[in-house]
Amino acid sequence: MNSKATRLALLPLAIIAIGAASGCGEADGGGSGDGKSLTIYSGRDEEYVGPLIETFKKENPGTTVEVRYGDSAELAATIREEGGQTPAGIFFSQDAGALGALQEAKLLRELPSSILDRVPSAFRSAQGDWVGTSGRVRVLGYDSRSLAPSELPKSVFDLTEPRWKGKVGWAPANASFQSFVTAMRLSEGEAKTKQWLEQMKANGTRSYEKNGIIRDAIADGEIEVGLINHYYILEAIKEGEADGDTYPVKLHFFTDGDVGTLINVAGLGIPEASKQQTAAEQFASFLLADPQQQYFAEETGEYPLVKGIAQDPSLPPLSSIKQPQLDLSDLSDLQGTQELLQETGVL
Repeated sequence: MNSKATRLALLPLAIIAIGAASGCGEADGGGSGDGKSLTIYSGRDEEYVGPLIETFKKENPGTTVEVRYGDSAELAATIREEGGQTPAGIFFSQDAGALGALQEAKLLRELPSSILDRVPSAFRSAQGDWVGTSGRVRVLGYDSRSLAPSELPKSVFDLTEPRWKGKVGWAPANASFQSFVTAMRLSEGEAKTKQWLEQMKANGTRSYEKNGIIRDAIADGEIEVGLINHYYILEAIKEGEADGDTYPVKLHFFTDGDVGTLINVAGLGIPEASKQQTAAEQFASFLLADPQQQYFAEETGEYPLVKGIAQDPSLPPLSSIKQPQLDLSDLSDLQGTQELLQETGVL
């Protein structure tokens, strides 16, 4: 079995571990710590958040910071398995689903209102035990050389039409895609989601490993459209592929609350068993401070979640994107989504 197949095989087991019975050890409540050490479990890639963590270190020279990078779902499962002995001071997740899984297992502690109140209620836990740090939107990237905006589908469900046969790309193993499918299961039901997956597969939808590869396949004329996160196109422009006017891949936002334009968040939570609460809260406050929110807007192309921070001007305001009625914490059932993807032959 190759490394990719091994990872896909193990991931459902990791998700199962989050919801397993309490035999793995219960959190003992931990302590606040003295702020002199912090262990970050980061589901966000070092490429995107490493500079922020280095800035935090410089601003807090008395705090020793260690970072463990990995897949968000697998890190959440690790925190569950470690129980009261987890060294994790804070969990920095790529998406809300992994945070929701820990919330469901009652393994996150309530955050102070000074942290929670920095972010609108739609982008934090209703229970107060995790908070979003930046927003990302699922979109349809499209080739503007061959498609006019008027030709684009109004709904993600329209991509099953013969018009799009063999011309669509998706990344079934990607966490963001799986969170989107989880949202579809919640908002549209299991039967409709299964039918969509089967019809997309039958329509020759092409699978890729990552969002960025889908973007590049559109730019190369390999496919016409692809399901990705919005910031990958901004990333290509920032890295000098072309300016915003001449880069051929453009963003299409589905309308009327279509689940194809799901707003998800990267976010953080403090494990109930954390022995480093003081430093963890300092890091959470740091990420939600204005300079770091501006970093997300300017350097990673994500939506800042704190009021008053300017977003990328090429993007529609986050408040203008109508959403299905979902609590982001409910995106926790990634195991069920992976089972459905395997059942339909998508994975």
